[in-house]
Amino acid sequence: MIPPQEASARRREIEDKLKQEEETLSFIRDSLEKSDQLTNNMKLLFERGKESLESEFRSLMTRHSKVVSPVLILDLISGDDDLEAQEDVALEHLPESVLQDVIRISRWLVEYGRNQDFMNVYYQIRSSQLDRSIKGLKEHFHKSSSSSGVPYSPAIPNKRKDTPTKKPVKRPGRDDMLDVETDAYIHCVSAFVKLAQSEYQLLADIIPEHHQKKTFDSLIQDALDGLMLEGENIVSAARKAIVRHDFSTVLTVFPILRHLKQTKPEFDQVLQGTAASTKNKLPGLITSMETIGAKALEDFADNIKNDPDKEYNMPKDGTVHELTSNAILFLQQLLDFQETAGAMLASQETSSSATSYSSEFSKRLLSTYICKVLGNLQLNLLSKSKVYEDPALSAIFLHNNYNYILKSLEKSELIQLVAVTQKTAERSYREHIEQQIQTYQRSWLKVTDYIAEKNLPVFQPGVKLRDKERQIIKERFKGFNDGLEELCKIQKAWAIPDTEQRDRIRQAQKTIVKETYGAFLQKFGSVPFTKNPEKYIKYGVEQVGDMIDRLFDTSA
Repeated sequence: MIPPQEASARRREIEDKLKQEEETLSFIRDSLEKSDQLTNNMKLLFERGKESLESEFRSLMTRHSKVVSPVLILDLISGDDDLEAQEDVALEHLPESVLQDVIRISRWLVEYGRNQDFMNVYYQIRSSQLDRSIKGLKEHFHKSSSSSGVPYSPAIPNKRKDTPTKKPVKRPGRDDMLDVETDAYIHCVSAFVKLAQSEYQLLADIIPEHHQKKTFDSLIQDALDGLMLEGENIVSAARKAIVRHDFSTVLTVFPILRHLKQTKPEFDQVLQGTAASTKNKLPGLITSMETIGAKALEDFADNIKNDPDKEYNMPKDGTVHELTSNAILFLQQLLDFQETAGAMLASQETSSSATSYSSEFSKRLLSTYICKVLGNLQLNLLSKSKVYEDPALSAIFLHNNYNYILKSLEKSELIQLVAVTQKTAERSYREHIEQQIQTYQRSWLKVTDYIAEKNLPVFQPGVKLRDKERQIIKERFKGFNDGLEELCKIQKAWAIPDTEQRDRIRQAQKTIVKETYGAFLQKFGSVPFTKNPEKYIKYGVEQVGDMIDRLFDTSA
């Protein structure tokens, strides 16, 4: 056994060691607690610093991101060749000092902050500015057009066909406001491309490379969606206009579609690396516009064919029908968009040759289409001409319309387009015109037949006329006089708008009638067939000519 004194000493020794251990553990615990507190303090300080930087990032972006003015945008998209070299530096989205601060904050947040929230802040702020800049340009067009008719920009208009001009092109029969809407949309499309290019350049300096495409994709969505929605609204409006047979409104689609297709390469380049859904938006809109455009062309041709023969709608003077002038106007307006219209028609072809159609293929389709419209118009005019009870007025009506069509074709490139598939169209129209002139001239037979040589009595010179012979001569003079007066009265109210054709037809008729009447007057003017010659010989040859000269002239 251990002596009590020794056991007690050992117990005190153990207790002292335990107490020392407890003190050591307490010290370690206190030290760890202080270390944790320091770490937490450091973490808290770090988080506060990060939040402060994020806040500063947001503040800098918000305070210094400005909407691009419409005038500056117009300069950007309408600058001439001398300004092209400056285009990439024309926009300063952020002052240089601010840009450098933003870049430093961005890099710190990426490298140390392990935080991507600032990228969302970035695209939201820049997206809003991009969208507002484009909407501001559209409003600028509306305000400027209402005051002066032309949006202001100091830049010289670019002559390149793929860049819109600032002044809307006035199209006959179109609404002024519609032209402004069209022109504004075309400019907004170009503005989107230029501004999006500029946004990507700015973004490339601020956002880490592997996040750039995604951030850019998000940044442009609002502005792009706005453009696409407005484009679909244009398609929808065109669809409603087709139902109303308002084809001048449908023409809005043509300049817009042409510009979208011309701008598509730049669009595709800007949208490189974005999501497929983003890339497909413009091609989708182009397809919609091509489809509705082709539908409009088809319905227009059908409308020309089926326009009803309403008697109250026929020109009483036999002049050019409204259907004819509208049809020609529509076709002439298509000349400005030959490639676009041809591509519309080609896009609806199901043949394998249409899948990769050439410009020549499109041109032939457009030529075929124009010939179809003209053919439908000719058939309808023939039908309408039957509304007139007088065959001569019917002939004047057809003459006027055929002549108007031919002259309109010759004054524009339409005749060359028609000739692509119909080589003899011009000759054919001339033949139709001559046929109608001949039909008209037959209306004078009932006048000249009275005094024609074949219908005159034969008598011996110096031999006294019998009563029957005198009566025949009287009837011939009276028939001629009455017929001449009646036709001149009726045909004076008819119209031949083409001065050259009017003079030609008058002259031809005058020659025939004067020659026939002159021969008749020479033969019977001095013959004693009546005691009252002035009752029957009412007109001299020149007087007859003067009367015919007043045909087709309501003012005479």
